[in-house]
Amino acid sequence: MNKKRVFTGSPWEPIVGYCRAIRVGNRIEVAGTTAMKDGEVIGIGDAYMQTKFVLQTIEKALVELGSDMTHVVRTRMFVTDISKWEEIGKAHGEFFRDIQPVATMVEVKALIDPQLMVEIEVEAVVDSSYTD
Repeated sequence: MNKKRVFTGSPWEPIVGYCRAIRVGNRIEVAGTTAMKDGEVIGIGDAYMQTKFVLQTIEKALVELGSDMTHVVRTRMFVTDISKWEEIGKAHGEFFRDIQPVATMVEVKALIDPQLMVEIEVEAVVDSSYTD
């Protein structure tokens, strides 16, 4: 089975041994994605901005794998402060209002950097007639 991977250049990808996203057949899995760019946290203290940045990063990975957000069937949101659910939900809704994947949001104790407020992973299913 063919596998196609997307890497973002994160310093953790080679150390931990993972990729941002992988496509196997008609399924795409996107790893937990945070608001980090070039080792810096984007939107410090702003859950909405971080969520928006994360979803834009995910969208880029999906496009690179021949898909887009309309194929997302599940999102999982890990947040460090559940009281920020409305800000996070607002950004999520801007991307998924008409798509309506199943979604989970859970509070976690911490993410890899204490300034990160949200981490999101997604699953997508695309037309099985796709070929590389």
